[in-house]
Amino acid sequence: MRRKQDTTRRRIIDAAYQLFWRSGFTRTSIDSIAARSGLTKRTLYSYFRSKDDLLAAVLAHYNELASERLRRIGDRMPAERSGMIDSFFGQIAEWASATPRWSGSGFTRLVVELADLPGHPARAIARKAKATTENWLAERLARARVPLPKARARDIMLLMEGSMALMLVHGDRSYIDAASRAAKRLVRKDRLDDR
Repeated sequence: MRRKQDTTRRRIIDAAYQLFWRSGFTRTSIDSIAARSGLTKRTLYSYFRSKDDLLAAVLAHYNELASERLRRIGDRMPAERSGMIDSFFGQIAEWASATPRWSGSGFTRLVVELADLPGHPARAIARKAKATTENWLAERLARARVPLPKARARDIMLLMEGSMALMLVHGDRSYIDAASRAAKRLVRKDRLDDR
């Protein structure tokens, strides 16, 4: 019985994940999640009290996927500064190219969608996920002996997020290349003057 419940719960989370990713949280209805999962709305509510509770479960699942993606990115990254940056941004470009109707970072899109709800729990989950990525990047940069690795990681996060947003705005993936070039200039800097 427990296995069936786990399978059903996972079906609901997977359906909601796909719909939230494509249509956004606000535009996705409980009816559409129930239909996509092949369940009744009543069944869905027996697993999740509200759409917000379901969103929290989806974000927990997405965080696992994001952690796995970081691990795979790290496995393919060389230790050398310039190659590390090329690999990091190159893999983001591959992700965008390989994903039909790519729509950027799910966490970023969600926070933008919930911008008028600063206390929404999803924003805290997204903030934690982005901090995890930034800390992961800072550790990589420190190992590559990049000066001020935390500051450079923050700069690179800005370049990454900005390039993904501009790729969506303009439909032009060359923004990721521009971000990569800018990031390489940052990590080549040997000055310690911008603390």
